[in-house]
Amino acid sequence: MISRITLARPYARAAFQAARDTDSLGEWSQHLMLASQVAAAPEMRELVDNPRIDRDRLIEVFREIGGDAFDERFVNFLRSVGQHKRFELLPEIAAQFEFLRREAQQRIHVRVTSAYPLESDEQEALTRRLKSRFGREVDLEIDVDESLIGGVVIRTGDEVIDGSVRGRLEQLGKQLAV
Repeated sequence: MISRITLARPYARAAFQAARDTDSLGEWSQHLMLASQVAAAPEMRELVDNPRIDRDRLIEVFREIGGDAFDERFVNFLRSVGQHKRFELLPEIAAQFEFLRREAQQRIHVRVTSAYPLESDEQEALTRRLKSRFGREVDLEIDVDESLIGGVVIRTGDEVIDGSVRGRLEQLGKQLAV
């Protein structure tokens, strides 16, 4: 069976190309995020799965929710997605679009999980260090997880840097068990 990511890839590339052609990567990013949230809503899933609901009507629902934010090019993109019955792929399409956008803009998304909320100066210092390490601009997303006890866990793509106290204690426990 073909994975959802594989199915979503051509749509993400097409959306990226359309957005780049019109110099509107930011707008398309917002459009795709909103459309993916709409597609993931349980009420919308019921409509999408209902064979009696016409695809044009589904497009109109997206258009009504998106309002003036969805320009005609984006609505045409949604028509293409709907024509191939791929509305359920919109979250994956949005994620892949974001990856392509960040690559084109030399940016990287970094998720930082901290044991406590980071002050703005700590966030700025961390952003500078990460920018230096990865050689790209950094889009920082910060979560708080008190179970870490102290320190941070940094995730970007497939790379994980565990600088948490909990992580170090787990490593120590594994070493002692050997």
